[in-house]
Amino acid sequence: MTSHATRTEDHVRLTAGDAQLTVDPRNGCRIAGLTIGGTEVLRQGERYGSFPMVPWCGRVDQGRFRNGADLHELPINAAPHAIHGTGRDTAWRTRRAGDGEAAFTYELAAPWPYPGRVTQLFELSESSLTLTLGVEAYEDSFPAQAGWHPWFLRTVGGADVRIDFAAAWQEERGDDHLPTGRRIDPKPGPWDDCFGMPDGVDVTLTWPGQLELKVTSRTEWVVVYDEQAEAVCVEPQSGPPNGLNTLPRLVTPIDPLEVSTTWTWRTL
Repeated sequence: MTSHATRTEDHVRLTAGDAQLTVDPRNGCRIAGLTIGGTEVLRQGERYGSFPMVPWCGRVDQGRFRNGADLHELPINAAPHAIHGTGRDTAWRTRRAGDGEAAFTYELAAPWPYPGRVTQLFELSESSLTLTLGVEAYEDSFPAQAGWHPWFLRTVGGADVRIDFAAAWQEERGDDHLPTGRRIDPKPGPWDDCFGMPDGVDVTLTWPGQLELKVTSRTEWVVVYDEQAEAVCVEPQSGPPNGLNTLPRLVTPIDPLEVSTTWTWRTL
């Protein structure tokens, strides 16, 4: 396999065979593009591509969460909630890039109330991309989440995508777009919903006659969003929306949070 990396002032590009990944560390360390055989599979634009959700995923109720007795308030950016973390709005530092992989970090800071470090690793091969996020606490422990929000193009090569998965349950969504706490049988789309897959996330996107792309992860939570005409989103994440409040995963100085996902593809 031939693989290499190039760096410019704005982007890091990894190439492996006919796959090319473009990362924009200045714009939230998002994937600005993923081409397979010369075909782009992600929606283009500074808000799109694929961005990391960290140190929380999805919506936080009213932007408020508790850590023990301490109540914290986050900026409201999806009224009346806070959504998708601070990582996507932050410039990250490139730590290394070469031989089909690249690593980036940023320091947790206000408006997030606890110091720490986030690391994101990209590993590209001819037929797969593995993404890993790590969240470290420097001093005080805190609840955190991590995941990804890719915007896959709905139409590739003239073919509309089909989304296939078998979830054990769907988180019932209330009128406020937050899970109610009830688990229900999965319903047909369109979706802006969180699903439980206790054996690990396994979702297949198929553009008939063009490409099959499988999103997998050892985590059991995935949000599927397909309400837009231009793109569909398959978002593996370490907990459900509003999980800082309902299912907190504590990050401590000796127990960091790590989550990964792999996208595997083949041409049809």
